[in-house]
Order: sequence, then structure tokens, then C-alpha cells
Amino acid sequence: MGRGGAVGGGLGLVGVLIVLALQVLGGSGSAFDVDTGLGGGMAPAQPDPIPPSQDPERDLKDFSAYVFTDAQKTWQEIFRRDGQPYERARLVLYRDGVNTACGSASSAVGPFYCPGDQMVYLDLSFYGDLQNRLRAGGDFAWAYVIAHEVGHHVQQQLGTSEEVRSLQREHPEEGNELSVRLELQADCYSGVWGHTIYKQGDLDKGDVREALRAAGAVGDDRLQREATGGIDPDSFTHGTSEQRRSWFERGYESGDAGACDTFSPDEI
Repeated sequence: MGRGGAVGGGLGLVGVLIVLALQVLGGSGSAFDVDTGLGGGMAPAQPDPIPPSQDPERDLKDFSAYVFTDAQKTWQEIFRRDGQPYERARLVLYRDGVNTACGSASSAVGPFYCPGDQMVYLDLSFYGDLQNRLRAGGDFAWAYVIAHEVGHHVQQQLGTSEEVRSLQREHPEEGNELSVRLELQADCYSGVWGHTIYKQGDLDKGDVREALRAAGAVGDDRLQREATGGIDPDSFTHGTSEQRRSWFERGYESGDAGACDTFSPDEI
């Protein structure tokens, strides 16, 4: 399930990046808690030391907050239609390192969701990693990442994450497979949000290709091959490139969270 109970750590990158370059949290990182206008309070975080007018990452931060807010609105409406309450997550943007209810994290972890404080943590440097290291850049590639982490919050709200943790404790030999199913469902949930954007007329085919390229870029098989020269399917925790693309596409094409049942025996 990732470090300290965090879900979706680096979209599967954490183990690979530790192999490539070990990064230690030394307290020098900065975090920016974002008020998305959806309520839910603010968490303690260091204030942004750069005036907005001088901040070279202002557009990236604004876009991140927009996607996060829009994804939450989508899920709030889906929950409302189903007669279920939805408790909003919160967003923290960080660089270098950050302290969370799931423990301390360095930027090696990348984006992740912490169920302990119901926060999505986005390492801003991962935006550049998508483009430069993973060759899967673009605004909608970044949007896919954000919506994936919001998907983990949806799983927390529905009790799916806790059920998976319980099953992993009872059947540790199935721990990796259960983790893969959880991650693929978050990919599908990301696609469900993408479908709502498409219906609003705000997407074109190029945007969808960016998301599919990003989903494929963070497959366990591709990341392991690039890091070590080989792959070990038994160690997969997030799914193959093809699985990740396929489940995002399923959510995108259907727009139906009910189509995201990755836990049926023959589904992955």
C-alpha cells in the first residue's frame, strides 16, 4: 500500500526512484496548502515564500488546484446521486519533502494520497519528470495524475481501501495483487472524471492521448525495465502499462464508476 499507509505513492515510482537515486528528507522542503474553495478547513503548512506575481510555478499551481477542485465536484455529484455523503479531500503542493499523517515523504515518492489526513500531496517536480524522464508530458497527463490520487480518496470514502488493507493482513501472499487492483481502480476513476470533462466540451483527442501515454509510462513493467533491465511480475503493485491504459480508458469511455470493478476475479 506504500509508505506509512499512503496510497498511490508516486503512481508506482517510489521503489524505482529509490533504486535510481536515494533522496532523504532533510526538512528543507516547502509545502503549500491549497484552499480550493470547497471547504474542509486548512492544514498547517509553510506559507508560500514567493509572491504570486513572481512565482514561476503559479500557472502549474493554479492548474493543479483547478483539476483537484473539478474532480472533487464530479465525485461529490456522483455520491449525491447515489444518496451518499462525500467528505472532501484537501490538497497540498510540495517540493523536496513534506510531513504527513502517513509519515515524512521525500520527492522520491512523487504524488500520493494519505488516508490518515485525507490529503492529496502533489510533488510539483513530478510535472517535469513526466515530460523529461517518462516522456509523457502535457497538461492532461498531469490532470490524470491528480485525478488518480483523488480516486484514492474516493476509495477511502467508500471503504474500499480499508477492505483491501484488511484482506492484505489476512492474506499477505495476495498483498501485491490486491494493491494492483486498487491502483487500477483509481486509474479507472480518473477516467470517469475525464469523461465529465469531455462531456463539457473541454477535451480533444490529443488530451486523451496525453493521459493514456502517462498511464502507460507509470506501468510497473516499464518502470522496472528502465530501472533494472528486467521485470518481476510478482513484485508489481500498480499494474502493467497496458492494464493502466486499459482501465483509464474504461472509465473514460463509460463515465460510470460502476464500470471500475477491478476486484472481480477475472477483471485484470
